[in-house]
Amino acid sequence: MDNRIRILPGGAQPTSSVSPFAVTDVEQGIIELRAGNKQIPAGSQARELQVTGTAEVSCLADRASVQLRMGNSKASVNEVTSSVSRRLEYILQAVRQHGVNEDDIAVRKFLHRDEDVYHMNAEVTVTFSDFDKMEQACSILLEKLDRSVSVGQPRFFHSAECLNRVRQSACVTAVENAQQKAIRVSQLLGQSLGAPTLVREEETREWRSQDDDDGGGQRQGQEVASTQAAPLPCIPAVTASSRVSVYFRMRDGYRKKY
Repeated sequence: MDNRIRILPGGAQPTSSVSPFAVTDVEQGIIELRAGNKQIPAGSQARELQVTGTAEVSCLADRASVQLRMGNSKASVNEVTSSVSRRLEYILQAVRQHGVNEDDIAVRKFLHRDEDVYHMNAEVTVTFSDFDKMEQACSILLEKLDRSVSVGQPRFFHSAECLNRVRQSACVTAVENAQQKAIRVSQLLGQSLGAPTLVREEETREWRSQDDDDGGGQRQGQEVASTQAAPLPCIPAVTASSRVSVYFRMRDGYRKKY
């Protein structure tokens, strides 16, 4: 940990543009207090305080996709199509009743003939944002359709909106940490903390507690051959971190923060 405070000779002010993301941890980094090179009123001396800090924000996955499969074999195309379509319509009706939008439902059908027998298979991939409703819908389908439908384990993942919120929250929290550090330092030095002049993001990182592709240890296509829904796999989390440098104007004499 480096908590040095040093006064440097005056120099050119930073010219970098302000980053939309900015973060820093209150416990880390170098604090610099340096004289500016701009004209200042008589009786006061301009200073610039640089603080750095980091922050980490975590969030559980907010989406889960479930794959449902069904199939049948009949002597004619009409018979096999009718048989599969009835079950398919029941599945679609059940998931719609549990708040799933049409945009979150994908249906695929496969028809082929083997000698004199026609085979038809259908796959329905449903994306849920409400995990309680997902469990309810899967339980109903397993209870009503029994072994005529197979329900895959849910695959949890993060939506683009969720990832953006986590990244922005990490940045905002880091800037808040840096500001709190600057307030304490300015009070310690008997200085007045002014407005920030530059917020610069130095580093960003992002990692997940589990690989989203394995659905928490279970493959998406793994099926539940039971009339009871299997326990949910662990919901993965994503963590975003950010480190920023923030520059504040300072003047002699403690006054209330801007």
